Amino acid sequence: MNLAKSIPFFIKNPRKIVGAFFSRLPYFEFTRLVGYQCGASFERWFEQKILSSDASRKKAYFPIHPNSLVTNIENLYIGIDAYPVMHGCYIQAMGGIYIGDYTQIAPNVIIISANHELHDTRIHIKKRVIIGKYSWIGGNSSIMPGVELGDFTIVGAGSVVTKSFPEGHCVIGGNPAKIIKYLDKEKCLPFKATVEYNGFIKSDKFIAYAQKNLKILDIFSDKF
Repeated sequence: MNLAKSIPFFIKNPRKIVGAFFSRLPYFEFTRLVGYQCGASFERWFEQKILSSDASRKKAYFPIHPNSLVTNIENLYIGIDAYPVMHGCYIQAMGGIYIGDYTQIAPNVIIISANHELHDTRIHIKKRVIIGKYSWIGGNSSIMPGVELGDFTIVGAGSVVTKSFPEGHCVIGGNPAKIIKYLDKEKCLPFKATVEYNGFIKSDKFIAYAQKNLKILDIFSDKF
């Protein structure tokens, strides 16, 4: 950037000055990753962890869009390079939610892991939700308590998923969701990022972080 042009830009955007300095620190390496799906910027981190008045968003170890709502974050596993909370999402992890590595979730998705008891709505029935690796949940979809989706599951936009598809490698859609097609497993190629993060936490430090701050190691003991 030309110096003569950059000075007025930074004066008008003081947060950019802060970001230009702090984003070079080792902790903020996640803001500099090329080709990373999660796309966690310093500006998003700063808005969420410093400026936000929402205690739940401040507590989260992963980026959450300001127009989304996430509850029971201590019961929520966000996989490596998974971006689960775009615009308009509602993630309710009362019973535990596991979102696998490299899984992407579109805007306006609802994932709930507890629902009301039919005869007494004061009671919540908790059932954990598991979404496998390399999956893709289309916009305006809903995933209900107790659902398990295997690796490489694609959920069509606007679907309501009420039952499990643990075998994965498929496209599902509709209300209630059903199999639309199976994917060729040989074409489903797993990939790995050069540097791996679970949200804002470097992956090689995540278990230690989870032991101190989260309940997922107990809820999903079979996954760790």
